[in-house]
Amino acid sequence: MAIFPPKERLWWNEPIARTEILWIAIALIWSIIMFLMMPYWHIVGKQNPPTEAYRINPDTFAALAEEAAAQYTVGEWGDTGIPVVRPPAGDDIYMISRLWEWWPVFELKKGETYRLHASSLDYMHGLSLQPVNLNLQIHPDYDMVMTITPTEVGEFGIVCNEYCGIGHHTMLGKMIVVE
Repeated sequence: MAIFPPKERLWWNEPIARTEILWIAIALIWSIIMFLMMPYWHIVGKQNPPTEAYRINPDTFAALAEEAAAQYTVGEWGDTGIPVVRPPAGDDIYMISRLWEWWPVFELKKGETYRLHASSLDYMHGLSLQPVNLNLQIHPDYDMVMTITPTEVGEFGIVCNEYCGIGHHTMLGKMIVVE
């Protein structure tokens, strides 16, 4: 029983059973395989979007986002007061995360490339574009930049996947892709 000390006090001098050696070898080989799969899937898998991060003042980022939104606003998302912004193809688009909203809503063209800048004005948030399953951690004081090219037409939900407080479950946004 494990609650009593071993009879042989120098247990490390005892020979290892063949089955234990087999399980240790299997665990070691599996660990090496899994370790090598990480860089392989990062390079070949293309599920990890390449991103850049720059330190930025939250007030500066908010001013950039509000300026771009004012220039390209085409409507309002429901009765939320959140603008729907249709930026030109190839433009930098700025998304703000704050308690408990994603701002603004973007209307993008299918097949066109955009540079998405996202930053938080308060706490850490997680940008999760569904059902694409694109995930990005959004940190305060950092401009997280990612190049995106929408490939499907439709409405895509943005949810926060990093717990950010009592209203976390209401932190929803939208990205619309048109022809």
